[in-house]
Amino acid sequence: MQEPWGRALRCTALPARHLFTSRDLRLRDDESEWDAVAGSMGVTRERLLLVRQVHGTDVAVARAGRAGAWDRPQADIIVTDDPEVAIGVRVADCAPVLLFDPVRRVAGAAHAGWRGTAAFASAAAIAALAREFGSRPADLVGAIGPCLGRCCGEVGPEVVDAFVANGGDRAWFTPGRGDRSFLDLERANRDQLERAGLDPARVFSAGLCTKTHRERLHSYRGDGAGAGRLLAAIRVAADRAPDARDCAAAVR
Repeated sequence: MQEPWGRALRCTALPARHLFTSRDLRLRDDESEWDAVAGSMGVTRERLLLVRQVHGTDVAVARAGRAGAWDRPQADIIVTDDPEVAIGVRVADCAPVLLFDPVRRVAGAAHAGWRGTAAFASAAAIAALAREFGSRPADLVGAIGPCLGRCCGEVGPEVVDAFVANGGDRAWFTPGRGDRSFLDLERANRDQLERAGLDPARVFSAGLCTKTHRERLHSYRGDGAGAGRLLAAIRVAADRAPDARDCAAAVR
């Protein structure tokens, strides 16, 4: 999809206003870029709520009617029932996961790198929606945005050990050279969503590796410490009716 600032990715089956940005924005310190992407979500910059991400599973709750300014808490998951705000997470190889409950009209966003995925951040986001707003997992729709693919997600044995210690599945890894393995970050998060109660037919994924497509997407593995960031944002306000198609890869 084309926005005034550039290309965006949207999942046609996710019935809430949302987007995944592309390399057309860096989203580091340029406030005009943040203003532009907030405008695409139909909110002001102050109503685009983010968190200070630390590769964990802590949850920030942006409840409708809250008082005061948003102080960007330390968390990797954010959930809301407020239609006047958009919530989002930033990534540059990690998996961005968006969740929407069309029954309760609530939404969540999770930042799931390998550490967050090993700690089951996607499942923690579902639990937060149930705990805070009474969502039923079977009612949720989930979308996994671009992330480091199995093709490029080489990790060491300590990563495999961390997953296994937390009850992760060895099937999320394929053997590499020596003691190295390749992590399928997208599959791991999809499996976690489904095991937490989402209908497999309501879980969608972009299928784009950030490093492979770094001419269109930001990748820490591809660009190093100076890499820009992709934003995954969602708003409770309705955007479009769901259909059976997968995520529309408009950044291609």
